[in-house]
Amino acid sequence: MEQTNEAKKETKPFLKKVKEHAEKDIEILGTFVRLGVVVWSGFIITLNYVDIPMIKKGQSGGDITFVASVFTGALATFGLNTSNNKNGNGNGKPVNCPMQKKKEDA
Repeated sequence: MEQTNEAKKETKPFLKKVKEHAEKDIEILGTFVRLGVVVWSGFIITLNYVDIPMIKKGQSGGDITFVASVFTGALATFGLNTSNNKNGNGNGKPVNCPMQKKKEDA
């Protein structure tokens, strides 16, 4: 009788066990879902540029704007940036802004 009472005291209820590990499990699951989205969208983008002999594409080749934005957003959740520019204006050169010069002089 004493052994069964001790065994019951040591085991935790199922819901408490789930709550203890839920944060880690959800974090791991979220990482796998984001990684799956990156792989899926990268695959779709790649298929747009690869010619498969058995499959004919239309004249336009398809619009991958949505898939590209999903790919970029999913990469951003991992802290990666797909642009090559330094300051966001598209050409990598500093912006010539007179108002910024006035702020720096003051």
